[in-house]
Amino acid sequence: MVKEPSTEQSKGKFGMNNTKPLVIITRKLPEVVETRMCELFDTRLNLNDAPMSNSDLVAAVKEADVLVPTISDKIDADLLKQAGDQLKLIANFGNGVDNIDVEVAATKNITVTNTPSVLTEDTADMTMALILAVPRRLVEGAEILNGPKVWNGWSPTWMLGQRIFGKRLGVLGMGRIGTAVARRAKACGLSIHYHNRQRIQQSVEDELEATYWESLDQMLARMDIISVNCPSTPATYHLLSKRRIKLMRPGAYLVNTARGDIIDEDALIVALESGSLAGAALDVFQHQPAANPKLLKLAEEDRIVLLPHMGSATIEGRIEMGEKVIINIKMSMDGHRPPDRVLPNLG
Repeated sequence: MVKEPSTEQSKGKFGMNNTKPLVIITRKLPEVVETRMCELFDTRLNLNDAPMSNSDLVAAVKEADVLVPTISDKIDADLLKQAGDQLKLIANFGNGVDNIDVEVAATKNITVTNTPSVLTEDTADMTMALILAVPRRLVEGAEILNGPKVWNGWSPTWMLGQRIFGKRLGVLGMGRIGTAVARRAKACGLSIHYHNRQRIQQSVEDELEATYWESLDQMLARMDIISVNCPSTPATYHLLSKRRIKLMRPGAYLVNTARGDIIDEDALIVALESGSLAGAALDVFQHQPAANPKLLKLAEEDRIVLLPHMGSATIEGRIEMGEKVIINIKMSMDGHRPPDRVLPNLG
């Protein structure tokens, strides 16, 4: 960790005039974001971009006025209980906050914010790319030219995939990202179906010509492709369980660009090894950054496409995330409610 020089030290109460809050950032952010944060705050950067250890995080919450973690940092109850009274804001650099115990933070009067509505289009682009890539065997085809295998030229029966036009897409989680995925999929000729906690607005349903399924089980049994786009919560942990994966029709495909723990990976592996599913594409894993060795083996056998959590990885998106973090800190520093405050679940 490197402390940037500041003309004003973070002494006194957070938000007090003529002081700058001490902001500790856990990972390297885009240069333009770091530069602006150093101008506005007493900022400590992580120049090496190595994940902070638990002891480093403990030291950070004992000293920082504002902590800027990322989704890979576990800000749990044990860590928060060691936070000093000066810690007033956790400005998460990420849309999801499943890495933070928001309820415990609230008991210590620590505000939590995130960066919503920034990565919708980027994640939807990647999801649609995977929906295309798996049935059409794009990764497998690219490896023919890049790997040790020899391409002997075009053949009428070689590298045959599945047409996606006219297929049924089931979107699990029809929020901002799920809706953006559905718009892209409809443009590619897929029939849109969805399961959500609540039915979406009729105007959006009409636009997408979407079919709502109140029963997830019934939707899974009828779809050609399932796209997972719901958040990670205790209610969605292993939502696609062993039982539900068995409901999927033979020849179906599963795409996940949301969170790894929504799918029972062991059950998915069994389904892929047995051939009861035609294929899958995962941008997230249950135990990130580690990927299940059996998943890696399936990828080597060209039965699954794996990406290292790239769904939101665009320059524009990361800068916009940083801008939201800065706004949340500034608003809190000025004594106002930050626009992206995450409220604890009291139900």
